[in-house]
Amino acid sequence: MSTGTLLAIVIPLAVVVVLIAVGLSLFIRHRALRERYGPEYERTVDAADSRLAAERELSARERRHDKLDIKPLPDRLRERYTRDWDHVQHEFVDRPEDAVHDADQLVTSVMHERGYPTEGYDQQLKDLSVEHSRTLEHYRAAHEIDTLSEGHKATTEQLRSAMVHYRALFDELLSDGGQTRHVPA
Repeated sequence: MSTGTLLAIVIPLAVVVVLIAVGLSLFIRHRALRERYGPEYERTVDAADSRLAAERELSARERRHDKLDIKPLPDRLRERYTRDWDHVQHEFVDRPEDAVHDADQLVTSVMHERGYPTEGYDQQLKDLSVEHSRTLEHYRAAHEIDTLSEGHKATTEQLRSAMVHYRALFDELLSDGGQTRHVPA
């Protein structure tokens, strides 16, 4: 076989192998992000121009998150926050709007104490999504109701629901302390 014939066989074969490897890599990355982020993956895809852009956004979140100093809460702080939460729940009986607002502040305080930046709600969502994507919808729903309550437009049932939603993230932030995330290969 001549060198030209051999090259005509080997080069296309190498290109096919490289394309298969790239495709497989993208598929594995796609699946890992989808599993990791759950509903947040779909939300990000819907908000982005393309699935690739959404996956870049999620990867950027992970890189930012990796630079943060997220740490577990010491036992004494966890106990203090648990007492603070109990106080907020008791407050709900007489002042439900204030209790919801205080629950929002308490969750933000725990986030800050754990090492999450708390400079803005949208950035909080992005930072939390890396490790807490399963409870992120709870936070969104609670925050939306808290915003309604500021204008006295939330019903008592909505306020009760907000407390339940805040509690889901609060519990995860308290108990999740410092678990390292597994970066997909």
